[in-house]
Amino acid sequence: MFKRFMTKIYTSTSISDELAARLRAMPKVELHVHLEGATDAATVWDLAKRNKVTLPVETFTEWQRMYEFRDFDHFLDIYRLSVDCMQTAADFAFMLDRFLANQAAQNVRYCEVFLSASFMIENFPQDDVIAVLQEGIAKGKEKYDIGVRFIPDIARHLPETSFPVLDFILKGYEQGIFIGLGLGGPEVGFPPENFVEVYDAARKQGLHLVAHAGETVGAESVWGALTKLKVERIGHGVRSVEDPKLLSYLKETQTPLEVCPVSNYRLKVTPLDEPHPLRKLVDAGVYCTVNSDDPPMFSTNLNNEYLTLAQQGFSWDELWQLNLNALEASFLPEDEKAAYRANFLTFQPSNL
Repeated sequence: MFKRFMTKIYTSTSISDELAARLRAMPKVELHVHLEGATDAATVWDLAKRNKVTLPVETFTEWQRMYEFRDFDHFLDIYRLSVDCMQTAADFAFMLDRFLANQAAQNVRYCEVFLSASFMIENFPQDDVIAVLQEGIAKGKEKYDIGVRFIPDIARHLPETSFPVLDFILKGYEQGIFIGLGLGGPEVGFPPENFVEVYDAARKQGLHLVAHAGETVGAESVWGALTKLKVERIGHGVRSVEDPKLLSYLKETQTPLEVCPVSNYRLKVTPLDEPHPLRKLVDAGVYCTVNSDDPPMFSTNLNNEYLTLAQQGFSWDELWQLNLNALEASFLPEDEKAAYRANFLTFQPSNL
């Protein structure tokens, strides 16, 4: 359905079947993907029917067409409609299993997944959600051999949920399934500076800290997340290319960026007829990773993200390094990271 959109994305070269096979087969780590946003249109439709939620359309075909986003605000509207279809803690088990099946198809071995916590804490018993997710992680490891940790995030436009979200995270942190605090939602009108107090409190509790920044707002948003919230990673961050001083700072500090190329094209952060800013970021020495963000909403997956970059001239060596960057930038403890590292280094693409 989205093919006419996808074929418009800038490409500069065709790639060989061998390179495409390498990229699909390589074991991967993903650091920026949203559980709710990774729930495809068919699953949301099923949830709506199961939970008797009325969507503003009559047919599934019409619902699919709603995913043709005009801009970031339109995307947020559909995202919220999708979240509204989730009515019970058991829905998260259903979503997580489907999500992990899709991740397994991309050869993802480990992922750190955002949760829309500002919504969850208002609509679900927190202990039930944590129990369901904990069970889902265990089943996912057994069924798909994928490691998962979650990063619940605060919705910027719901600042009153900040400390309740932190309390929720700390419950899951004790169970070993939540690893950090995130910040998502609309950047415009909700700068990082609004959340300094809760980020300071989370840091004192030992949580890892990330924030979406530099997507729909420019470099000042990234500066705010770095200097005020003191985050360890930046979600997106592609607007950093607008500020040479910021590029120098990111190179010096090697703060990882969670870059989501197709998402940027689909939400018009990057014009469809231009190369993705990742090239400028990499050439500037910035530490970058590749991610899919909300894959079914953007008609993509992690394999497609790498293939898109290959079609823009990124070499195998560059793409493999970006993948290794994700592993090293993860919040895994060093012993687990070392185990994945050793496994990844046994991958021999020349044998494909």
